[in-house]
Amino acid sequence: MQIGMIGLGKMGANMSRRLMTAGHGCVVYARTAKTREALAKNGATAASSLEDLAKRLGPGPRVVWLMLPAGQVTDDTVTTLSGLLTPGDIIVDGGNSFYKDDIRRAKALTEKGIQYVDCGTSGGVWGIERGYCMMIGGPKAAVEHLDPIFSALAPGQGDIARTPGRDGADGRAEQGYIHAGPSGAGHFVKMVHNGIEYGLMQAYGEGFDILRNKDSEDLPEAERFTLNLPDIAEVWRRGSVISSWLLDLSAAALAKDPQLATYSGFVQDSGEGRWTVEAAIEEAVPAQVITAALYARFRSRQDSAFAEKMLSAMRFGFGGHLEGQESIDPEHKPRPLDAAA
Repeated sequence: MQIGMIGLGKMGANMSRRLMTAGHGCVVYARTAKTREALAKNGATAASSLEDLAKRLGPGPRVVWLMLPAGQVTDDTVTTLSGLLTPGDIIVDGGNSFYKDDIRRAKALTEKGIQYVDCGTSGGVWGIERGYCMMIGGPKAAVEHLDPIFSALAPGQGDIARTPGRDGADGRAEQGYIHAGPSGAGHFVKMVHNGIEYGLMQAYGEGFDILRNKDSEDLPEAERFTLNLPDIAEVWRRGSVISSWLLDLSAAALAKDPQLATYSGFVQDSGEGRWTVEAAIEEAVPAQVITAALYARFRSRQDSAFAEKMLSAMRFGFGGHLEGQESIDPEHKPRPLDAAA
């Protein structure tokens, strides 16, 4: 199957490579020629513009996948593509767009006969190896047409044990992707996913900060412990009820640098945590943990504790996000995970 990929950043480029490895053809576009040419060396067809990309795609329905920052740049690109594509063609937004924007775009594109699919995509910089978890919204026919693409990008069942009681359920979930519902549903599910991620990361960060400060001089001497954080993270990975990929990333970061000196503790938020809190307010759902985790990120930009350095380490681990550490260690790179991660 042939697909156009627009946006060749940390995820877009690797998704293109994973698709090509699975036998799909990719026509790719990014604003910088160097980025396009790098994918061309891997077998992609480089387009010089959006117009060129639309022309290079084969007979319809043509499929164009966007991996761009949420907001105006995605809006502008969708608008431009709507004038280049024809009825029956499909636009997929795989970035982190706000789900209400998806609903608006889908309505406008439907009037032109163009199908719009929103795909919340999780996997970060490791998705090329691990696969991408995808939460998809849009018309059923378009999603089914794209199934070969989703299947190639997804992680597959792997060695994860089947959940008891799922006999007869949609098998796509076990492969790592779902059709969540109509336009906007995919990004809504991904938005809440990221809100939960905020809370989990904050709990790990605070927990390790408590462990680290157990040798504080403010405590009675008999109650002070000097604890080995890399060993604690490692032992928790193996059989504990709080094991997770986030803990794997934390263990890798602590093994390399127990003090996390290469991290600033300045923690960004992608916007999806804010949107999750807004949705909770609209639905009158109490979301104390996610809200507090979002506010902790705001606070980190004023003064940082070890907990925020833990958050930075995890964000760098799964997404390659640089948050100040590049000025401390310009050679800092993600640490590969072992087979258990």
